[in-house]
Amino acid sequence: MTSELYRATAASASSPASAEQTLALLWAQVRTRGDLPGFSKAVATIVAAMQGDNDSEFNMTRAVLADPALTQRVLRLANSAMYSVFGQDINTVSKAVIVLGTESIGHLALGLKLVESLSQASADALDTRGEMEKALLAGHIARQVASAATMRDGEEAVVCSMLHSLGRMMVAFYLTQPWRAIQTRVAQGEAEPAVADIVLGMSFSAIGRAVAQQWGLPAPLVETLQDVKPRDITEPLDHAEWLAAVSTLSTHCASAAWTAGGDITDVDAGNAIANLSSDYAAMLGLEPQSLADAVQAGRASAVTEAGPLSTLGLEQSPKPSTPNAPKTAALPILNGKPLDAAQRLLRGVTDMRGVAATASTVQLLSMALETVFQGLGFSRTIAFLRDTNAAKYVPRLTLGEGVQEILAQLAFEDAYQPDVFHAALANDKMIFIENAQDSAFTNKLPRWWKKALPTARSFMVLPLTVNGHPIGLIYGDWDKSLPHAKIDHADIVPLDQLRTLMVRAIEQRRKTDPEWGNKKL
Repeated sequence: MTSELYRATAASASSPASAEQTLALLWAQVRTRGDLPGFSKAVATIVAAMQGDNDSEFNMTRAVLADPALTQRVLRLANSAMYSVFGQDINTVSKAVIVLGTESIGHLALGLKLVESLSQASADALDTRGEMEKALLAGHIARQVASAATMRDGEEAVVCSMLHSLGRMMVAFYLTQPWRAIQTRVAQGEAEPAVADIVLGMSFSAIGRAVAQQWGLPAPLVETLQDVKPRDITEPLDHAEWLAAVSTLSTHCASAAWTAGGDITDVDAGNAIANLSSDYAAMLGLEPQSLADAVQAGRASAVTEAGPLSTLGLEQSPKPSTPNAPKTAALPILNGKPLDAAQRLLRGVTDMRGVAATASTVQLLSMALETVFQGLGFSRTIAFLRDTNAAKYVPRLTLGEGVQEILAQLAFEDAYQPDVFHAALANDKMIFIENAQDSAFTNKLPRWWKKALPTARSFMVLPLTVNGHPIGLIYGDWDKSLPHAKIDHADIVPLDQLRTLMVRAIEQRRKTDPEWGNKKL
């Protein structure tokens, strides 16, 4: 099959290659070389969270927290100047989701994972590097254009623009011989769209849409992966059309700027951008000069944030935090938890206080769980709520690898048993077990816990009690694969504050909905 496609590369215009053949070869190469590193798997998780139902906010938080590097980048951008209108000092992903919205964080996460994957893919593939750089530059331009058009979720425009050249990137990365054949003929003066149809049997845009569908990207995003020609309009474009238009403009401007070597003063690039701005201004609802200024601002931000356009920072590590960035950068680990655990807990509690008046009880519970999970560096955290109809404590929200797979094993009866969980609930006091593996302590551990969480060494039970009645608890543990850890006196103060905030929120909620906690959140 490979040799047949490569023979088609040299064929004349009267003998185009088959689109089916091209896609079959592409999928074969993807299976052989692996998908863009880590991207397609991350896409599935993030998109599932974006398309979820009542748990979408928490699912998005969980999807981001599963990747520590992504967590730091999301928090850094959420605190950056571009989001200053929504406030600063966002210390938790769950607060970022509340403040910026699930879709905005989802698009932001997709963009960051795409940049990471492009960086890894281009490191050993010189032929693809230029396409990767242009895609990143298109994202910079789109963000500035979206800002000029006062589009709230600018990250959606960024993702659409970076993915606009997905077909070109996939061909350059996986089908190197056809890609080089196309570039050779274009250098000889032939039009690229026509040559692509001959060599590949389909357009780059069609390949991009096929890949996006294979990855499970949202249908509206897939529809933007096509070139939109400038035209006169009698009424404003709908959202999908606007995204397709801004993606087309950003991609063409990025191509012109990149060809010019990244020199912002380059006359040819400036003229090309001015002409493109004039062509697309009305479609995008902007004046030509405003659009041109936004494009130039995008080029400038790419140079400022990522170095020369010839590299766009593909091999650079994340830049140092800005003054507005969250103070949650990774620190050395001591005794299995962050060195600044108490400070992290306090910042999480501050986040909770900041939104307590407007956030839902589930949102606050999500923030509490993340605060404990991140602040103490736990392996797992679980929020249990009492279901009085079932007479059980049931896991409602969870963080940590593998917890979702054992949910059915985690529910336990609310009738008193002589174990540490019921002791904490009955006495309304936090209990910390430093060595649950100690054989002398085994009779204090419930059977369900031993079966479901056999690798936990140390764990905490933080009860939630309203008017003397236990209504739930927050559980967290350190796995025995981690260094020994314990909860210090400095950690107890913010944990008590967190517990007070949660109890107060649940108490208020139950006044209007007595069945809250007895049903799926």
